Amino acid sequence: MLETRTSQSGLSRLSGVHQPSISQFLSGKVDLSDEQLDRLLSSMGYRLEVSRRPIKPDLTRSERRSWRLHRQLSDKLSRSSLNEWQPTISDNLLRLGERVTGQPHVRNLERWRQLLDEGDVLGFHRVLTGLDRNSIEMREVSPMGGLLTQDERTKVLELAS
Repeated sequence: MLETRTSQSGLSRLSGVHQPSISQFLSGKVDLSDEQLDRLLSSMGYRLEVSRRPIKPDLTRSERRSWRLHRQLSDKLSRSSLNEWQPTISDNLLRLGERVTGQPHVRNLERWRQLLDEGDVLGFHRVLTGLDRNSIEMREVSPMGGLLTQDERTKVLELAS
């Protein structure tokens, strides 16, 4: 923007992206879609180039351990196992609902409940293995406790060390 001497309001007019969205993006508060970024850049004479390559995510030790445990659950998850797990997950959701306060935890418990009520196996897989911030935060209030045996947990956590 400095190089092209484009103000946020001018860029908003040219691109159609709302100025508050541009401001929040520039301050690192929100991410924009590739389409929005491409519109912003093309309004200043640039193009967006997206390269695809695998990268290791920057997870804390706790987040990595949680991801590994949930990935193990995802490996075992099917429509029939979800039906078998439903009472345990439901009980865990009730128990967590009594203890958890504040956002995003309350909202994430509601999202778990919705996935369970809808029998959304694909949605469960996405949350169990996802590395995006929403999936990581959902796993912080996971109702999936008690579904792995102690032996399975130990083996997974040994790999995470």
